[in-house]
Amino acid sequence: MARDVIEMNACVVESLPNALFRVELENEERSKATVHVSGGSNLLRVLPGERVVVELMPYDLTRGRIVRRRT
Repeated sequence: MARDVIEMNACVVESLPNALFRVELENEERSKATVHVSGGSNLLRVLPGERVVVELMPYDLTRGRIVRRRT
């Protein structure tokens, strides 16, 4: 089953309760999204200021998940 997701670069702005994070997307609008960490133990410690790659669903660009750190 193919997943329709949008991958975007983002910067973690704030750590929220319940393992959620607020990120600023690197697009023209500099919009914000609330994301959670997608499995994998190497992402358990995400700190504000880190650059990450997030996956967003096309029907809701304000929620998503962190899939990896950007190097």
